[in-house]
Amino acid sequence: MSDALNMSRRIRRTPYTSRIEKNGVSEFTVVNHMLLPKSFQTTIEDDFWHLRSNVQIWDVSCQRQVEIIGADAEKLLQCMTPRDISICQIGQCMYIPIIDNHGGLINDPILLKLGGDHFWLSIADSDLLLFAKGISIGMGLDVEVNEPDVSPLAIQGPKSEALLAELFGEDIRDIGYFKFGWIEFEGTRQLISRTGYSTQVGFEIFLNGFELGEKLWDLIWEAGKKFNLLPGCPNLIDRIEGGLLSYGNDITRANNPLEIGLGKYCKLDGSIDYFGRENLQKIANDGVKRSIRGVLFNGDRCPTCVVPWPVLVDDRKVGQVTSAIWSPRLEANVGISMIDRDFWDHGQKIIIQMPEKKNSIGEVLDLPFE
Repeated sequence: MSDALNMSRRIRRTPYTSRIEKNGVSEFTVVNHMLLPKSFQTTIEDDFWHLRSNVQIWDVSCQRQVEIIGADAEKLLQCMTPRDISICQIGQCMYIPIIDNHGGLINDPILLKLGGDHFWLSIADSDLLLFAKGISIGMGLDVEVNEPDVSPLAIQGPKSEALLAELFGEDIRDIGYFKFGWIEFEGTRQLISRTGYSTQVGFEIFLNGFELGEKLWDLIWEAGKKFNLLPGCPNLIDRIEGGLLSYGNDITRANNPLEIGLGKYCKLDGSIDYFGRENLQKIANDGVKRSIRGVLFNGDRCPTCVVPWPVLVDDRKVGQVTSAIWSPRLEANVGISMIDRDFWDHGQKIIIQMPEKKNSIGEVLDLPFE
């Protein structure tokens, strides 16, 4: 069966797609109805080592923005998340779980506060725009919910700061972690944040204006040559080692924030109101029954985890692996898994049941992998 992607207008190209194609993209996937480069001509391991020591440019336009603006903007946001967003300052980014009335995870975006009543949500792969619109209409809130013409371009890796400071000025170095500032580009003012879907130093430019995409790419590409800049994409080895979760792969609406390590972002004392609060409080009082953990296991380099792999202890299924890859740094297979409470302790011995009845011996570890 071919896994080629059949292009159509339903799958949106990005401002950078022509440059991605020019630079040897070999595979795409689709996130939020938009193309996301999945690989280039280098191996995933070469890409991993390059990311850890150099700098890469990523087309992450699929991180669509849900813009919420108006007198009730903060009220709408607080309805959707158990995190207290009243403490968020203008110029700050904040990772927030978005949940439904049962406490199930709808999305896990980055919140950017642009003004007192002006927010962007940089979203994972689900239709959060429609969720937010529905709530705002149903509650009769004084707010506009839209998708602005914003296409993030990520610059990731230890040389990213030097590259961007050379292009846009030394003030880049003053942008704190999970904070944002502004740069001038082609007579426009563009938002730049110290964020990114990797464990490395990195930034994201939230380009406002599709027509400016190729010019921005070309500017960074030329300046990046002396920094050994390469095109890249979110790296699975780096993601798994760092414990970065993927919505739709590792976490879905079947999960709640408490079992996926986001309890520290949940206000459970009743001081703020949000959908699903009572259910989340009950889960907290009863204790979570399963939790996200890392797994390290032996054997040959594991295949791609397309369908979750059962995790066994004494022939009993106690969880499942949802993402896995060979780690050249640890010289072992590593994965992200959901493990039942009685078996999630660090060092628990397990069996991972892979396709074609290939079993591997492994152990449960804390995330991120050291």
